[in-house]
Amino acid sequence: MNTNLDLVTRQFGPNAAAYAVSATHAAGESLARVVALVQPQPHWRALDISKGAGHMALALAPQVREMTATDITQEMLRTAERLARERGLANINIKRADAMALPFRIFNFDLVTCRIAPHHFARIDRFVAECARVLKPGGVLAIVDNIAPDDAAPYIDSFERLRDPSHVHCLTASEWLRAFAQNGFAVEHQETLSKRVNFSTWISQQKTSPETERALARMLREAPAAAAWWLRPEIDANDDVKSFSLAEGLFICRSAG
Repeated sequence: MNTNLDLVTRQFGPNAAAYAVSATHAAGESLARVVALVQPQPHWRALDISKGAGHMALALAPQVREMTATDITQEMLRTAERLARERGLANINIKRADAMALPFRIFNFDLVTCRIAPHHFARIDRFVAECARVLKPGGVLAIVDNIAPDDAAPYIDSFERLRDPSHVHCLTASEWLRAFAQNGFAVEHQETLSKRVNFSTWISQQKTSPETERALARMLREAPAAAAWWLRPEIDANDDVKSFSLAEGLFICRSAG
């Protein structure tokens, strides 16, 4: 058994409804940016990996011929199916799949996307290799995920993992670039987006216990300088944590032609 896939299923299955309406996932800045940057074409076959509630797939589906959306969690699959029905999108195929072992043939898609999920993947090298395998030569890969700086990544990983044990690692930008290069991708666009996160909302998405909530707030208050600069916690006059920042790395890549 893949232990982390089991953790992901346990963490996100009961919370699928919360992610369907999450502002960060449903309408975050990176969603519109990806659509604008990849310029989807009406003849394309597209794949969204680890789609969660399906927001990326729902945004792309009206602009491509065929949209396939995968996730490992059944509840997320059902949530995406419901949202697709509500929007009248008939060209979305929803399938359960492991991001590191995709059930698709070689050179199958014109576009592959994955948004706010890779920090849960145990093997980024396998994931990027799978993206390269299923993309057509010259196809487009669009990745968005939380990133961290080299000098604060271990602390940020500990912070994220305390709330969500299925969290594995926020890659640095250099780690992403190395993974793309090793799999023959040329990076055509790269940017970093900052997103302000409401602490209470972030806690509620995972139904965090009061003890864990207090520990997370303490980590924000007592963060070492490098992590504090990155997370930028907002703490009110009562010493309550109101919000903090996360950074998303956005990468648009082209597969070897």
